[in-house]
Amino acid sequence: MQNTEYLKVPRDRIGALIGTNGETKEKIENLTKTHLDIDGEEGVVAISDTEAMEDPLGVWKTNYIIKAIARGFNPEIAIKLNEDDVYLEIIKLTLYVGKSKKALSRQKGRIIGQEGKTRELIISMADVDMAIYGKTVSLIGELENVMVAKEAVEMILNGARHKSVYSFLESKQHDRKVKEFKSIVGLGDEDKIEFRDDLD
Repeated sequence: MQNTEYLKVPRDRIGALIGTNGETKEKIENLTKTHLDIDGEEGVVAISDTEAMEDPLGVWKTNYIIKAIARGFNPEIAIKLNEDDVYLEIIKLTLYVGKSKKALSRQKGRIIGQEGKTRELIISMADVDMAIYGKTVSLIGELENVMVAKEAVEMILNGARHKSVYSFLESKQHDRKVKEFKSIVGLGDEDKIEFRDDLD
């Protein structure tokens, strides 16, 4: 039985979803074994599976890829969501700041930071991809990293100083490096490691 899901996409993001000469649409279809029926006028996308038995998650994953493109991500980044350990988190700014356009604009400005500094730091220190579009901030990455980036964004939305947010990100980045190092050398969580920047 064919499985079909429908998704609403902002009309100004339909072009990004289709791509030049339909290349992006075709790439998503081939990758996820699904068929996309795109109504550009209404901004509605129907996702159907073509080979249901091959990957029953095809439609589900495609749904997230399209949601990511709809939320402002470059299709190349959105396609990462086809991997099993990559997640999409969409933060609705109106839940934190209400519907005032002025408040939305101010908070988006705080998340981006001067010359994009804050946004870049969240991306690099949490190891995620980020898109700020309309009334949302969206994150793509491994679950643990996405949760760190989400917490950093929420700190900003709740009025924390940028300095506090950077300290939080630094501490989480340090924890991640320790964890990665331990897994490479085969140590358990109970084994302590000290990273030192200075050399005696």
